[in-house]
Amino acid sequence: MRGTAVTAPPRAEPPAGPAVGLWRRRWVRLLAVAVGVLGAAVVGLRGRLPDPREFLAALTGAGYGWVVLAVLLQVVSLAAFALQQRRLLDALGVRLRRGRVVAISLAGTALSISLPAGAAVSTGYAIREYERAGASREVAAASAVVSGLASIGGLALLYVGGGAVVLTRAPGGWDWRALAVVAVLGGLVALVVLVGRRQPRRRPVGSASGVDVSGGAVRRRVRALLLSAREAWWAGASLRVRDWVGAVGYAAVKWAADLLCLAAAAQALRLPVGVTALAGIYLGVQVVRQVPLTPGGVGVIDTALVAGLTASGATAVSAAAAVLVYRVLSCWLLIPVGGVAGLMLRGGRV
Repeated sequence: MRGTAVTAPPRAEPPAGPAVGLWRRRWVRLLAVAVGVLGAAVVGLRGRLPDPREFLAALTGAGYGWVVLAVLLQVVSLAAFALQQRRLLDALGVRLRRGRVVAISLAGTALSISLPAGAAVSTGYAIREYERAGASREVAAASAVVSGLASIGGLALLYVGGGAVVLTRAPGGWDWRALAVVAVLGGLVALVVLVGRRQPRRRPVGSASGVDVSGGAVRRRVRALLLSAREAWWAGASLRVRDWVGAVGYAAVKWAADLLCLAAAAQALRLPVGVTALAGIYLGVQVVRQVPLTPGGVGVIDTALVAGLTASGATAVSAAAAVLVYRVLSCWLLIPVGGVAGLMLRGGRV
């Protein structure tokens, strides 16, 4: 009598439906963002680009030594931003590995330039990653807020320095309105910091955690959020003066290196535009850049830079080629690089 073959029961496969659906939704959102960015680029640059053959000829004839320098300057700009984040977190009592801070900075930058309202999304992402690294929500939020204020301060320093150079070389040639806008922003930042440092650290009367538990769930949640925001305010405002100076200094280095990256790209295409004029164009575009009309400022920043360079004596072909080199290094390449950094963070590799 032959033995009956015993077959093992089929292995139960894990339910793949929810995971597949989640990844599918993510890819659909990413594809929609990519299509939106590409569409904005086509609309914003339509009719403004030169003949493709002349354009390619200008690119192939670029000085590649200057292009390499532009790459290095953009690396310096990104490194200054990451070092600023690390210094702020260290001052707030959170120590992170340099590689992890760099990865968070790159991933946040990629989100900022690739999504609508990218600055808000990037800030939320950074706060979440800092929390995962061990920071409290208040400290993570304080780091993000201080970084934003320091960025304004660093840009204001660049404006003041550029204005002083222009006034020295060509008195009366400086547009005082841009300087006035930046001076007001810098004054507001200083006022916010001073007021925050003078506020007494009193907790509201209530539970031991400082949150009044009376009232409904919505009321308790609102009060908890307000308390969290107040703690973040106190954490940021209580930083030492040298920490604020360091944060603003790193921000100024970030902006200056980005400006020099544009200057190197202009030199690579042999644009007849002086450094002073180039700085004026760059700083003027930064005012437009703060208004998030399109993801990454696509179409808006490119058009403004090309228009400024051609008005300063460059040809449309060479100006467009220089702007392309600068934007590839300062914007478009950062999206895949930041995506890789985000995947490494998710996989716990940094």
